Amino acid sequence: MKRLFRSRTDSKLTGVCGGFAQYLGFDATILRLALIVTAFFSFGSVLLIYALAAVVIPKEPELTGFYDEAMYHRF
Repeated sequence: MKRLFRSRTDSKLTGVCGGFAQYLGFDATILRLALIVTAFFSFGSVLLIYALAAVVIPKEPELTGFYDEAMYHRF
């Protein structure tokens, strides 16, 4: 089962776009550009949704050892 996390490795601001890109299988750069264009045409209301997502979506767990990585990639 795939889970949505804010990315630790593909993060420019808070990791929301990187996490969504990993979850959906997209390139994070395309998703970031789409967010900027959408924010422009929605007069910034998308930025409020982005900020809310940054608060609500948990950060990707840190993998410290072999057991952690094996359990994380199992799901």
